[in-house]
Amino acid sequence: MKFYTTQHPYYCGIDLHARSLYVCILDAAGETILHREIKALPQPLLDLLAPYIGNIVVGVECMHCWYWVSDFCAEHGIDFILGHALYMKAIHGGKAKNDRIDSYKIAHLIRGGNFPLAYVYPPEMRAARDLLRRRTRIVRHGADLKRTLKTRPANTICRQII
Repeated sequence: MKFYTTQHPYYCGIDLHARSLYVCILDAAGETILHREIKALPQPLLDLLAPYIGNIVVGVECMHCWYWVSDFCAEHGIDFILGHALYMKAIHGGKAKNDRIDSYKIAHLIRGGNFPLAYVYPPEMRAARDLLRRRTRIVRHGADLKRTLKTRPANTICRQII
């Protein structure tokens, strides 16, 4: 597992959702500069990050809708890192969990050098990646169905259907 260890004046952790983002910006000393919820659109994000461009790294957890944030950061020259969701859960798992806490913990992990990195797929490879993931899910489902038919007697399956 690789960790992000590069130092920056500012660290931005984003808890990503389909319709909203919870953004937390920390300075190098660990003080919270900004902690705010915004709409999941490029312009509000640019308005928040504009004063820090060139001095900030943006980190998000690898979830379903990170592509546009990655492309946005590349377009505006902002350093972007993607966190491995499984390892992040193991590192910062706690009892209290909400968007505000998650965005702070992401920024804090980046600042402390404990942010587990995931591969940021280039835009031209993302469609193939998504198709392969769907195919894997379908193949596993088919294998589960075949295993069920082989391991259970036919009358048990018929009773379950009825």
